Amino acid sequence: MAEEDEDATGENEAEAADAEASGGGFKKKLLIIAPIVLLVIGGGWFGLSWLGVFDSTADVAMNEDGAPPIKPAFYHELPEMVVNLNSREARTQYLKMKITLEVSDSAVASAIQPNLPRVLDLFQVYLRELRAQDLEGSQGIYRLKEELLKRINLAVYPSRVNRILFKEIIVQ
Repeated sequence: MAEEDEDATGENEAEAADAEASGGGFKKKLLIIAPIVLLVIGGGWFGLSWLGVFDSTADVAMNEDGAPPIKPAFYHELPEMVVNLNSREARTQYLKMKITLEVSDSAVASAIQPNLPRVLDLFQVYLRELRAQDLEGSQGIYRLKEELLKRINLAVYPSRVNRILFKEIIVQ
């Protein structure tokens, strides 16, 4: 009987070793698969949140077509300006401009009117120093827009002009 007990305990030990081996394999697989699954889920959540899927749209008012409302812009036209450009040539060159200012509300548009002499003076002084070569191409016009915008915002401070729109530019 002692031999039978030894055989039974030997069989039980073998079964226990097999169970540990099979359980240990599952634990190893779980240790490898779990971080991968967590990375995939976390990456998916990050990607969707970056795309704005989880953002709340309840506080944003929408138009009938589903677009957010467009804030109206207000425009203020400046008088036509004609200046002679800085030129070393015998022939004088002129710049003729019609400018419209885009502002955010009517209060800013009304604040420009009392400052109009200062604005026109700043523009005239700057424009008279330009050469025809300074106005060539889209890059020259872009620099002109940026410089005029900077000068007008200094003149009408604390109000702010959003954009300068050229209606007409003629270099002759």
